[in-house]
Amino acid sequence: MSNLDTAPDEQQCSRPTEPALRLLPAREVPLGGVRAMTVSRTLPTKEVPLVGAWCFFDQMGPERVQMRVLPHPHIGLQTVTWPLSGEVRHRDSLGSDVLIKPGQLNLMTSGTGIAHSEFSLDGPNPLHALQLWVALPAAQAAGPSRFEQHRDLPEHSETGLRATVFIGELGTTSSPAIVHSPLLGADLELEPGARTAIELRPDFEHAVLVIEGAATIAGVEVAAGPLLYLGPGRDELPLASAGGARLVLLGGEPFPDELVMWWNFVGRSHEEIVRARADWEAHATRFGAVPRSRAR
Repeated sequence: MSNLDTAPDEQQCSRPTEPALRLLPAREVPLGGVRAMTVSRTLPTKEVPLVGAWCFFDQMGPERVQMRVLPHPHIGLQTVTWPLSGEVRHRDSLGSDVLIKPGQLNLMTSGTGIAHSEFSLDGPNPLHALQLWVALPAAQAAGPSRFEQHRDLPEHSETGLRATVFIGELGTTSSPAIVHSPLLGADLELEPGARTAIELRPDFEHAVLVIEGAATIAGVEVAAGPLLYLGPGRDELPLASAGGARLVLLGGEPFPDELVMWWNFVGRSHEEIVRARADWEAHATRFGAVPRSRAR
């Protein structure tokens, strides 16, 4: 769920078309209404609106926070929820009611409309989670909604590196999650003293976020916080870390469509967004209904 601005200034965003090394600082954004928690957002930006079809990237925690996101709508996207610590309960208008834990993936496809809620559970571990959005191609954006959870995801290993592939493919390791454009999403753990290189698809653009520790990525020293955008055209990613690090690697074919994003909606025109907002406010059947949610 993004922040709500009822009268935003429209901005035309351009995207790089060649290899780059650009640090995109995170910005703090309130999330969840009146009792909002603060999240760290690195996508979208004016300079880099997308990485492949990845169009939104929030990090929640790891400070002790309560996630209390009431039912809200989505169109034109997939939500990717990846907890690092703590647990989250997801409910949606399809009837899904699941608990997600670290190492598991929630993937919700909105199509023309869906609604969901997310509540963190009280427990010994503070909430630390990533939520990303994937822009849907036009055919799928006009299609049905769906929800899937994956509790057993494949791992890719190299010397000094272990990666969980939650979306797409890394080398010969493939996630079972269903996406609709060529994508990569992987959680990487570098051992202390690691020095390695990951093979990349040169037709993809890529970006890396350091979650914990610090790493040297393609020759750039990166600490936790900003997103390092790498652009397209790279066939490998050199990685090193003296003390060990945890990173998230994103990639994808440059997305061909011009998009309009507002609140929780991804569309192709201003009129499409206005219509979605009006339908949500009118309780249109396209979004369904989510039962009132409690943490347990």
